[in-house]
Order: sequence, then C-alpha cells, then structure tokens
Amino acid sequence: MKNQNKPTHTAKDSHYAKLRRAHRDAKAAQNASRAEPGKKPGKGPLDPDRSVFLYGLHPVRAALDNPDREIRKMWITKNALNRLDVSDPASLPFDADIVTPQAIDKLLPDDAIHQGVLIDATPLPVPPLNALKDSSIVLVLDQVTDPHNVGAIMRSAVAFDVGAIVTTFRHSPSESGVLAKSASGALELIPYIQVTNLAEAIETLNGLGFETIGLDSEGPKRLEESLSGQRIALVLGAEGKGLRQKTRATVKALARLDMPGAIKSLNVSNAAAISLYAAHAHLSG
Repeated sequence: MKNQNKPTHTAKDSHYAKLRRAHRDAKAAQNASRAEPGKKPGKGPLDPDRSVFLYGLHPVRAALDNPDREIRKMWITKNALNRLDVSDPASLPFDADIVTPQAIDKLLPDDAIHQGVLIDATPLPVPPLNALKDSSIVLVLDQVTDPHNVGAIMRSAVAFDVGAIVTTFRHSPSESGVLAKSASGALELIPYIQVTNLAEAIETLNGLGFETIGLDSEGPKRLEESLSGQRIALVLGAEGKGLRQKTRATVKALARLDMPGAIKSLNVSNAAAISLYAAHAHLSG
C-alpha cells in the first residue's frame, strides 16, 4: 500500500536523467551566467556567451531534443508541461520553474506567442565552412533581414536536406526566439553559419567544389538549365535589392526563375523553396 504514490518513471524520464548527469559538472558555470529574473530577454550585443531566449512548443520541443543545445533555465506552465510530455520537471538537466502565463508575458515582448514555455539557452555551435565539403546542397542568403523569411527558408532547407544556411553577421537575423518560432523547430536541425565576408564564403564554397548559382531575375539562363555537378550552393538576395554586386561577381553563374504569370517576382522564402526543389530534382537525376 505504501508504494501506491510512487511516481512512474518513463523512458523519457530516463533520457532526461542521463542528460542531467551529463550536464551536472557544467551546471555551476551555466548558473553563473543565467539571466536575471524580470529582465527582458533578447537584448544585448552579439557574443558567444549571450543568452538565446526560445519560446513556443515546437521550438522548445526541438531544443530539448537537440543534444547540441545547452539550456540554462526553463519557465513553463503546467499545461505546457503536459503538452511537452515532461512528466517530472526535476529530471531535467536544468532548473525549471512552474509559472503562470502572465509571468512569462513579463519576460517577453508583447507580441511573443510563447504557448506557456520559455527557455534561456546558449547559442548553438557553428561549424566551419570546410565542414560542408560532404553536403550536396547549401543555401547562401545575401542580406535577407526578415527573421520570418529566414525561418520559413530554414523549414524548406531542412525538408530538402540542405547542409547549412550561410549568411552574414550584419543585415541578417541572429539566433533568436523570433527566428526559432518562425522556423518551427528547424533552427535546431540545420547549421546557421554567419560570416563576416559573404564573398569570401562563396569563394570558399567554390573551392570546395560547389556550383554556386545566384538567383537573379535578369539571369541569362533558367535555373533548370544552370544546374550542373553534384554539389550546388544556391545564393538568394533580399527582396527588392536582390544580390549585391560583389556577390554577383563571385558566384559561378547567375540564373533566373521563369514564371508564366503576371507576377514575375516571389517572396524570397518561396523562391528558396522552388529553387531547392529544382536543385534536388537535378541531384536525384
């Protein structure tokens, strides 16, 4: 009779218990840099030690399942705890505070749809460009600034098994809650590599054997006619401005997407999805 109230341990509990043991030695260092209670997250200069605040069920679930994501703290409602299928918050390898939705509201911008969960995490590790040598497709973004567009592009990139998304530190969204929410979990599934000089990065991809193709409405050939080889890097520019001149001069080829309708330009995330489909079809041959 006295064992009736003993908690039932699931396989997921065991998984988190292993994570807790693995992170125990690092927990003290993580706690030292934990965000201050009541402080609005997401502010501050970009540096490797800053916090990334992720919210929403899909982004947080993906972060929990990502062994490369180090989480410092969680704020979560009882309802979100059930929806994330975490039966025992104490089994998590980080502090988890059970709070009200209003408590999370106070920590986030007014327009953040958090669905009852917020985590304070460290930025993901970023691989060097040379690590992409075995990838078949890479996406390069030239000053695509809207995190909603980049998030949508990430989802398409993961769907087509893209090796990485390469962009710049400046004029591009950094890792953030808005980006993660727009990507609906895809941020945890694809390397997001930000570089100082995009032209140099494209030259590196050229040297790794990629056919670098810039999407341009005035490109001399259709994209389907420009695809060649077994390693492709598609380069897309911002809406309106398109590719910068230096980028246009660095890629191996410029190509266009031909559209028969009255509208000749697409949102960059839509253009990325169509281009990835064409590239994948070429590689599948």
